Amino acid sequence: MTRLIRAVAFCVVTLAVFCGAVSTCFGQASDKVDRVPMANPDIPISAAVVVPAGYDTIYVSGNLAKVANPNAAKGSTEMYGDTKTQTISVLQQIQDVLAAQHLSMADVVKLTVFLAGDPANGGKMDFAGMNAGYSQFFGSAQQPNKPARSTVQVAALVVPGALVEIEAIAVRKHAPGLVH
Repeated sequence: MTRLIRAVAFCVVTLAVFCGAVSTCFGQASDKVDRVPMANPDIPISAAVVVPAGYDTIYVSGNLAKVANPNAAKGSTEMYGDTKTQTISVLQQIQDVLAAQHLSMADVVKLTVFLAGDPANGGKMDFAGMNAGYSQFFGSAQQPNKPARSTVQVAALVVPGALVEIEAIAVRKHAPGLVH
């Protein structure tokens, strides 16, 4: 039995050393989040984001814009603002949620953006307006980290007049005992 325990222990140690060597050889030993750039560096998103082991993942639910003009007709686009205004409002809310978790926009690794058709844009999503607001939070000199991102046009959002909903995924290095 002792011989069997020694053999198993030897195999476990050998496997651990081998796996460590393999991951080092393949560039997976980093403990930092790796953001793979797009071919065009001016695009404010990453082609991919690689998160190594040892990170906590924080999922932020979809957020809609806050009321920008309380005097506008209820349920109108004017009540929440144009796509740029709504994007900024939504990203500020995500920023607040992250701050409560001791995180910042620099920790965001993935965003999913849902855009409703804008009546002022012939019912098409205002991608340029969304990017104008988005660029204030990602890929700037103040905050150069770029998340992976998907943007889709949807038929409608849950609140009439809403043009933008964004959900986020952020990560942080695991720290035992971190209070949430």
